Amino acid sequence: MKVKRGDIVKILIGKDKGKTGKVEKIFSDSRVLVEGINQFKRHFKSRVRNQKSEIITITKPVSLANVALICGKCKKATRVGFVLDKKGEKIRICRRCEGVI
Repeated sequence: MKVKRGDIVKILIGKDKGKTGKVEKIFSDSRVLVEGINQFKRHFKSRVRNQKSEIITITKPVSLANVALICGKCKKATRVGFVLDKKGEKIRICRRCEGVI
């Protein structure tokens, strides 16, 4: 997977287009949960007679195709490439500046 937990991503499509956020969780169906992005209000009715109802904010996951990884070196949205290092491990690189992500 090209995006990992803790990466900074930019939203490309939707109501939050252009915003950036940190990846909190990655789901197996190619969706990511980004903090502060794709938030909705949910109204909860009180279960007990004397309690008040409440409105909470829920962050919903976004499709992985709608986000772009931001390079830490050049600070731009970029595609991800892979290169093998001397030990034979895979390293993610930025396609714009060739820097290690």
